[in-house]
Amino acid sequence: MFRIGSTDDGDELLVRLRTLTAQARAQAEVQRSRVELAVALQRGMLPRGLPVADGVRLSVRYAPANQGLNVGGDWYDAFTMPDGRIGLSIGDVQGHNIEAAAFMGQVRVGLRALASVDGDPGELLARTNELLLSLGSDLFATCTFLRLDPGTRLLESARAGHLPCVWATADGRSGVTRDEGGPPLGVQSGTVYPVTRYRLDTGGMFVMLTDGVVEGPSMPLDEGLHQAARLAGTAAVAGMNTDGLAAALIKGAERVGHDDDAAVLVIGHEEPVTRP
Repeated sequence: MFRIGSTDDGDELLVRLRTLTAQARAQAEVQRSRVELAVALQRGMLPRGLPVADGVRLSVRYAPANQGLNVGGDWYDAFTMPDGRIGLSIGDVQGHNIEAAAFMGQVRVGLRALASVDGDPGELLARTNELLLSLGSDLFATCTFLRLDPGTRLLESARAGHLPCVWATADGRSGVTRDEGGPPLGVQSGTVYPVTRYRLDTGGMFVMLTDGVVEGPSMPLDEGLHQAARLAGTAAVAGMNTDGLAAALIKGAERVGHDDDAAVLVIGHEEPVTRP
């Protein structure tokens, strides 16, 4: 014989199902709101514009991670320093949540504020590192900071656990920087960050980027960096502007299969226009 459940049992099951469905929808809405808030934080903390100087061309591209509930903490920044040189930073905060996005804002603001006191890239990263440690956060950030003199085209660079930059010259040479770096910001007190100097050639390019552009399940970091370098070399020979190269690099990020933020900042130099 078969036991037939009562109507009351079926009604109770339907009520429970409706309750669970409502709870799942409410939780999904909360998570969606968190993601939207984190993305808004990211976009609100990125610079509204880029510095302008004779002969200097700056271009950026930024693609936030929006897969599932992942929201990264990548950033870029460019601003004019008190002495007229240009400060440029790019970096990545550990984690993929609203806390990472908020911490990213603290790092970026800290770099800007301290740059008005000491613009040397190595000292600047060291001071920012101590500032972040004083906040007592469990998060850390990788970062590259450059100081560019538009008149001499001198680039001074310091790295805190971040991936190298890519360079190219107008005659077709290109490569990946091999400068010495230090550990990420917010990890160890008393850290020293060495400074490496480069000269930006006329018609050349210098590219700062985050790992979402060149590393992912479909591409190891070294291969991604060398592909970016070859693309920069081709762009320089072809006379492509910085905006075109930035767009090409961020488009190429789709091939790495990443689920992370992707940020690119391209620095170029052209002969200043002489006005009659």
